Amino acid sequence: MPAETYDVLVVGGGTSGAFAAASVASEGLDVALLERKSADEAGHIACGDAIKGKSTFPDTIDLDYLRQESFTNNNITHARFENPQSGESMDIPFGGVTGAVVDRKRYGEVLLEEAERIGTEIHYNTVVHDVIQNGAVEGVKATQKGSVTNYEAEIVIDAAGALSLLQDKADLSDATFDTNVNYSQFCSAYREVLEVDNPVDWDDALVFKPTEELGYLWYFPRTATEINVGLGFQMNKPPMKLVEVLKEDLRDRAEFAGARVKDKLGAALPTRRPYDSAVAPGFLAVGDAAGHVNPITGGGIPGAAKAGHWAAQVAVDAIEDGRTDDEDALWRYNHQVMTDFGKTFATMDLYNIWGSATGLDEILDVITKLPAQHIAETVAKSGSTSMGMLTKVKTAAKTIGHWDMLYDLWRINRKGSELKRIYDEYPTSSDGFEHWKEMRDDVLDDVYEIADADSKY
Repeated sequence: MPAETYDVLVVGGGTSGAFAAASVASEGLDVALLERKSADEAGHIACGDAIKGKSTFPDTIDLDYLRQESFTNNNITHARFENPQSGESMDIPFGGVTGAVVDRKRYGEVLLEEAERIGTEIHYNTVVHDVIQNGAVEGVKATQKGSVTNYEAEIVIDAAGALSLLQDKADLSDATFDTNVNYSQFCSAYREVLEVDNPVDWDDALVFKPTEELGYLWYFPRTATEINVGLGFQMNKPPMKLVEVLKEDLRDRAEFAGARVKDKLGAALPTRRPYDSAVAPGFLAVGDAAGHVNPITGGGIPGAAKAGHWAAQVAVDAIEDGRTDDEDALWRYNHQVMTDFGKTFATMDLYNIWGSATGLDEILDVITKLPAQHIAETVAKSGSTSMGMLTKVKTAAKTIGHWDMLYDLWRINRKGSELKRIYDEYPTSSDGFEHWKEMRDDVLDDVYEIADADSKY
């Protein structure tokens, strides 16, 4: 049977895959997107549905149409942190910008509609089970309704999600592609969409509540009466009974009495830094398949959109230059990611490492005793984060017994600033890659020592 041949092949129809395919198609190249779900189920992904603060999307697709169809709440002005130890909550403003909550299924459907309108050939019910490789990655083997098909392309873009099968099947040992990936760097999550009878009084907030195993519960209002609720835990911690923990918290919230479940779904997502390199000859990884998720909040929609678009641009240029089997022809994609949202996510990973080693009870005890406004301003990076002398004295008295921890956290913050500078110096070609990793790893070694934590990578 002859293979189906394209310029670019995208595996996975989520945010990064849809933007990648649409961006390739907009340049007039032949692109196919392989999606394992049916046309009716495509776009149905477990997600918090929230876009926090000011976020930008590539304008490859009709963004006005996307917002009109799927952005159900555009009035999110702050996050609310609930302290389970004290029972108090703290509001953290977004600094004059607004976030949004989306209908994730409709959002996903629109992305695929737009990708197809622009020229993408979408193959639904198509399950990829192997990679075609001859030095460079040249395609995939997939099954559709029991029939096996070879799909070949100049470039394959892996948008197949967390712990992608493609990366297991491809031989990436001679590439710069990051293979230092294992399940302990990921999170298991579960969410439900609930409908309540009466409007909640916090429909302008994203509500977070920490749980054991360095996870958190979330309550994100799609509308005042339709709420996305969920939680997750990191896989380097003991397993958590996600459904039971969520149900227990819901029972304690009067506003959810008699709530009806409209949808429920589970997923895995990265709680790690972005891949050091997400390119190999003929191959790029985007979105969850490249660790493009904030390792603290799990947020990744805008970053995935950008990554898909950038990967497509680099793929198109490499095809036009006849250099698809040359990693350096794809390297610009790595540089764009790392010097943009990649450095922020890598820095947030330091707090993930510190939090995993510190323990929830001690963290919450300190948060309870610190001035709420000071914490809010620090987290939101707005206003002054300085304390008056009287406040300093009172805070010092309240936090006796935790001064070592606070000092360590201050040191982690300093290391975060140092790490961002290193990511700003991410090499423009693979020549400086090994030296760059050595500089980055020196910072990580210091963080492990400060946090008294085991190595994460």
